[in-house]
Amino acid sequence: MKVISNNKKAFFDYFVSDLVEAGIVLQGCEVKSVRAGGASLTDSFVVIKGGEMFLKNAYIKTYEKTTSFKADERRTRKLLLNKSEIQKFERLTKEKGFTIIATKIYINNAGRVKVEIGLAKGKKLYDKRNTLKEKAIKRDIERSV
Repeated sequence: MKVISNNKKAFFDYFVSDLVEAGIVLQGCEVKSVRAGGASLTDSFVVIKGGEMFLKNAYIKTYEKTTSFKADERRTRKLLLNKSEIQKFERLTKEKGFTIIATKIYINNAGRVKVEIGLAKGKKLYDKRNTLKEKAIKRDIERSV
């Protein structure tokens, strides 16, 4: 598995749970760009419309070597999941106030581009401070060892 992009800010700003692997509908030049490392999930989120999931605001750079087709870099892309998984995510976002975010984009062992999505609940400011404090403590322990 080759990780292309991690959404580190998502884990800092949200409590993330229920991670699921989803396929993504890409065009040919976008796949080449992702393989070259031209993707970013910063500020991206997932929306459910009409029983389908869509990834919004994800950045995939246009592939430089293509001349015939230029795709929009931040276009809405469809995610491929089972109907039951989509219904589960939809139910949880409506009932408990969760949101759905993309945490990772990678190429799996079969050569397919996949997106890891998860349910997220926003952190308060004091939760973020605790996260930074724990990180600093871990770093100090590793330095001493």
